[in-house]
Amino acid sequence: MDLRPDPMQTQLRRALRAGLAGVAVKPGLRGVPVDDGPASQTAAVLAELSAPMYELPVAHGGLGLGLAAGVTVSEELGRAACGNPYRAAALVTDAAMACGRADVLDDVRGGMTVSVAGLEDDPGGGVTAAPGEDGGTVLTSTVLTGTVLADAAGADLLAVGFDRDGSQVLALVAAGSSGYKWHGDAWPAAVQLSGVPVTDRDIMPANTGLGLGPLPAAQVRQAGYLVGLAAGMHAAAVKYTGSRHQFGGRLRDHQAIGFPLARMTVSLRATRLAVHHAAWMVDSGRASMAPVEALAAAADTLLAMVPITMQVCGSRCMTSELSLHRYYRLAAAEPFRYGKPGKLWRRAGAARLVEAGSGFTRPS
Repeated sequence: MDLRPDPMQTQLRRALRAGLAGVAVKPGLRGVPVDDGPASQTAAVLAELSAPMYELPVAHGGLGLGLAAGVTVSEELGRAACGNPYRAAALVTDAAMACGRADVLDDVRGGMTVSVAGLEDDPGGGVTAAPGEDGGTVLTSTVLTGTVLADAAGADLLAVGFDRDGSQVLALVAAGSSGYKWHGDAWPAAVQLSGVPVTDRDIMPANTGLGLGPLPAAQVRQAGYLVGLAAGMHAAAVKYTGSRHQFGGRLRDHQAIGFPLARMTVSLRATRLAVHHAAWMVDSGRASMAPVEALAAAADTLLAMVPITMQVCGSRCMTSELSLHRYYRLAAAEPFRYGKPGKLWRRAGAARLVEAGSGFTRPS
């Protein structure tokens, strides 16, 4: 891994940061914290900057910049406390390329809106699958057994994650199919499935082994988004504590304020390095458990950032006076979209023990 700054990534980051700075934010303290989905200002900025083309291979008409570009996009979305219309389309695009579904790839590139659900309880989510009535060639029962989070409500195509024969897969459900209901009035949006029929052709693998495939790449992108949220939260706290004076000096000049922020700076930089290393591992074709570990580390860093910034900024951070409240509301759901951090760490630890040849059997 080359640790020197990539000029291309630097230019992408600069362009994204400038474009996202013009996205209108929601000042309210309740309701949906961000405008998400394909009709949002965020999606318009990404489209204007041709962000969906960054990761696509040149053979598919893209720029071939690899997962590192997707991490940069995700990180800047988080830093700006914007929604994330990028991740669902990127995940479905990867899955479509992996199984040769050129029609799905063309639809997504042509503007079809996509939402992903069922990946928050890794592996398998809250969705169960029963065989179809015709001997199992058609899946006629994909039943939601709990709250299944979705990226955005009302999409043209819903990709539902569930466990099939020990492997995680994505089932494509078109808008208008019977048996599912959106709960999009609150945030995050959720979808309720009840006997939704899905053909085998519309079931795509989410993993290809060795820590590679659509889902590991999506985990790295989500890790980048969480790092961006943590970085934006930290920057807002540093700015506020540098401008507010108390006890004869700036707040952050006091050890009780400055030291915790300094510790989180170290944690944030180490986590960002782990995320970009995971992206490099995926692009190099040897990821192993790096995506899972990067996602778990990013979630831990973001969750640790919340009490620190709340402590140093006081009650103002929970009001519309500071932008921190938007980050806090996003941090209530985003670290868990692709699995709880503790569960991810247990998976990664079990896999590492197997790789070390300890004789430990990986749990199912």
